[in-house]
Amino acid sequence: MAEALARITQLQDLGMIQIRADLAALGDVIAKAVGVAIPAQTSVSTNGNRSLCWMSHDELLLVLPKPEAVAATAALTDAFGSSHSLALDVSDMRAAFSIDGAKALHVLQKLCPADLASMPQDGMRRTRAAQVACGIWRREGGYVLIGFRSVGDYLRGLLQGAARPGTQLDPR
Repeated sequence: MAEALARITQLQDLGMIQIRADLAALGDVIAKAVGVAIPAQTSVSTNGNRSLCWMSHDELLLVLPKPEAVAATAALTDAFGSSHSLALDVSDMRAAFSIDGAKALHVLQKLCPADLASMPQDGMRRTRAAQVACGIWRREGGYVLIGFRSVGDYLRGLLQGAARPGTQLDPR
Protein backbone atom coordinates (compact mmCIF):
# COMPACT_ATOMS: atom_id res chain seq x y z
CA MET A 1 0.00 0.00 0.00
CA ALA A 2 1.35 3.45 -0.92
CA GLU A 3 2.29 5.90 1.79
CA ALA A 4 0.22 9.04 2.48
CA LEU A 5 1.67 12.34 1.28
CA ALA A 6 1.74 13.68 4.87
CA ARG A 7 0.84 12.69 8.41
CA ILE A 8 -2.34 14.37 9.62
CA THR A 9 -2.71 14.48 13.39
CA GLN A 10 -5.33 16.29 15.43
CA LEU A 11 -3.65 18.18 18.28
CA GLN A 12 -5.57 17.76 21.51
CA ASP A 13 -3.64 19.64 24.19
CA LEU A 14 -3.27 23.13 22.72
CA GLY A 15 -4.54 26.11 24.62
CA MET A 16 -5.36 29.22 22.61
CA ILE A 17 -5.98 32.75 23.83
CA GLN A 18 -7.33 35.40 21.53
CA ILE A 19 -5.83 38.81 22.33
CA ARG A 20 -7.43 41.99 20.97
CA ALA A 21 -5.70 45.27 21.78
CA ASP A 22 -3.88 48.28 20.40
CA LEU A 23 -0.62 46.43 19.78
CA ALA A 24 1.40 49.63 19.38
CA ALA A 25 0.32 50.84 22.81
CA LEU A 26 0.12 47.52 24.67
CA GLY A 27 2.71 45.34 22.91
CA ASP A 28 5.23 45.54 25.74
CA VAL A 29 2.50 44.76 28.30
CA ILE A 30 1.40 41.71 26.31
CA ALA A 31 4.96 40.44 25.76
CA LYS A 32 5.76 40.73 29.47
CA ALA A 33 2.52 39.05 30.55
CA VAL A 34 2.90 36.03 28.23
CA GLY A 35 6.69 35.77 28.06
CA VAL A 36 6.85 35.90 24.27
CA ALA A 37 7.96 38.78 22.03
CA ILE A 38 5.35 40.46 19.85
CA PRO A 39 5.65 38.93 16.36
CA ALA A 40 6.12 40.93 13.19
CA GLN A 41 3.19 41.13 10.80
CA THR A 42 2.23 37.65 9.43
CA SER A 43 4.74 35.97 11.75
CA VAL A 44 4.96 33.81 14.85
CA SER A 45 7.23 34.40 17.86
CA THR A 46 8.08 31.44 20.07
CA ASN A 47 9.57 31.08 23.51
CA GLY A 48 9.71 27.52 24.82
CA ASN A 49 6.26 25.94 24.61
CA ARG A 50 4.46 29.23 23.90
CA SER A 51 3.89 30.86 20.53
CA LEU A 52 2.36 34.23 19.78
CA CYS A 53 0.79 34.46 16.31
CA TRP A 54 0.05 37.71 14.47
CA MET A 55 -3.56 37.55 13.30
CA SER A 56 -4.26 41.20 12.34
CA HIS A 57 -3.20 44.72 13.24
CA ASP A 58 -5.04 44.46 16.57
CA GLU A 59 -5.19 40.71 17.19
CA LEU A 60 -2.78 38.05 18.40
CA LEU A 61 -3.28 34.37 19.19
CA LEU A 62 -1.33 32.90 22.07
CA VAL A 63 -0.80 29.15 21.66
CA LEU A 64 0.37 27.29 24.75
CA PRO A 65 -0.20 24.05 26.66
CA LYS A 66 -3.91 23.84 27.47
CA PRO A 67 -3.38 23.53 31.26
CA GLU A 68 -1.72 26.99 31.22
CA ALA A 69 -4.54 28.79 29.37
CA VAL A 70 -6.66 29.85 32.36
CA ALA A 71 -3.72 31.35 34.27
CA ALA A 72 -2.36 33.07 31.15
CA THR A 73 -5.77 34.59 30.38
CA ALA A 74 -5.98 35.93 33.93
CA ALA A 75 -2.44 37.34 33.74
CA LEU A 76 -3.27 39.15 30.51
CA THR A 77 -6.53 40.52 31.89
CA ASP A 78 -4.71 41.82 34.98
CA ALA A 79 -1.93 43.33 32.87
CA PHE A 80 -4.44 45.14 30.64
CA GLY A 81 -6.03 46.89 33.61
CA SER A 82 -8.67 49.31 32.36
CA SER A 83 -7.35 49.55 28.78
CA HIS A 84 -9.69 48.80 25.88
CA SER A 85 -8.55 45.21 25.28
CA LEU A 86 -9.60 41.56 25.45
CA ALA A 87 -7.99 38.27 26.45
CA LEU A 88 -10.30 35.33 25.75
CA ASP A 89 -9.57 31.61 26.17
CA VAL A 90 -10.75 30.11 22.86
CA SER A 91 -9.14 26.70 23.39
CA ASP A 92 -12.43 24.81 23.27
CA MET A 93 -13.60 26.73 20.18
CA ARG A 94 -10.72 25.59 17.98
CA ALA A 95 -9.56 22.41 16.31
CA ALA A 96 -5.87 22.11 15.44
CA PHE A 97 -4.10 19.71 13.10
CA SER A 98 -0.45 19.05 12.35
CA ILE A 99 0.44 18.33 8.75
CA ASP A 100 3.92 16.78 8.73
CA GLY A 101 6.21 15.21 6.18
CA ALA A 102 8.04 15.96 2.95
CA LYS A 103 4.79 16.63 1.04
CA ALA A 104 2.97 18.60 3.77
CA LEU A 105 3.06 21.74 1.64
CA HIS A 106 1.50 19.86 -1.30
CA VAL A 107 -1.39 18.76 0.89
CA LEU A 108 -2.11 22.36 1.90
CA GLN A 109 -1.61 23.71 -1.62
CA LYS A 110 -4.50 21.54 -2.80
CA LEU A 111 -6.82 23.18 -0.27
CA CYS A 112 -5.61 26.76 0.29
CA PRO A 113 -5.48 29.74 -2.08
CA ALA A 114 -2.58 31.38 -0.17
CA ASP A 115 1.02 31.20 -1.42
CA LEU A 116 2.24 28.96 1.38
CA ALA A 117 5.41 28.00 -0.52
CA SER A 118 6.82 31.48 0.07
CA MET A 119 5.86 31.59 3.75
CA PRO A 120 8.99 31.97 5.91
CA GLN A 121 9.79 29.50 8.70
CA ASP A 122 8.20 31.81 11.28
CA GLY A 123 5.27 32.66 8.99
CA MET A 124 1.57 32.77 9.83
CA ARG A 125 -1.30 33.05 7.34
CA ARG A 126 -5.01 33.44 7.70
CA THR A 127 -6.67 31.80 4.73
CA ARG A 128 -9.13 29.02 4.07
CA ALA A 129 -8.97 25.29 3.47
CA ALA A 130 -11.61 24.66 0.81
CA GLN A 131 -14.32 27.01 2.11
CA VAL A 132 -13.37 26.90 5.80
CA ALA A 133 -11.63 29.84 7.48
CA CYS A 134 -8.35 28.77 9.06
CA GLY A 135 -4.95 29.90 10.24
CA ILE A 136 -1.74 28.14 9.23
CA TRP A 137 1.77 28.46 10.57
CA ARG A 138 4.99 26.63 9.81
CA ARG A 139 6.84 24.55 12.33
CA GLU A 140 9.76 22.16 12.16
CA GLY A 141 8.83 19.38 9.72
CA GLY A 142 5.49 20.77 8.64
CA TYR A 143 2.57 23.01 9.47
CA VAL A 144 -0.20 23.56 12.00
CA LEU A 145 -3.70 24.39 10.78
CA ILE A 146 -6.35 25.73 13.13
CA GLY A 147 -10.04 26.24 12.47
CA PHE A 148 -13.31 26.30 14.31
CA ARG A 149 -14.09 23.13 16.26
CA SER A 150 -17.60 23.08 14.75
CA VAL A 151 -16.03 22.15 11.39
CA GLY A 152 -13.20 20.06 12.84
CA ASP A 153 -14.45 16.76 11.40
CA TYR A 154 -14.80 18.38 7.98
CA LEU A 155 -11.27 19.84 8.20
CA ARG A 156 -9.88 16.44 9.22
CA GLY A 157 -11.59 14.83 6.23
CA LEU A 158 -10.28 17.52 3.85
CA LEU A 159 -6.73 17.09 5.11
CA GLN A 160 -6.86 13.30 5.05
CA GLY A 161 -8.28 13.33 1.52
CA ALA A 162 -5.62 15.75 0.30
CA ALA A 163 -2.93 13.51 1.86
CA ARG A 164 -4.20 10.25 0.30
CA PRO A 165 -1.60 8.23 -1.60
CA GLY A 166 -1.66 8.84 -5.33
CA THR A 167 -3.08 12.37 -5.07
CA GLN A 168 0.20 14.29 -5.42
CA LEU A 169 0.25 17.47 -7.47
CA ASP A 170 1.34 17.34 -11.09
CA PRO A 171 5.04 18.34 -11.06
CA ARG A 172 4.72 20.36 -14.31
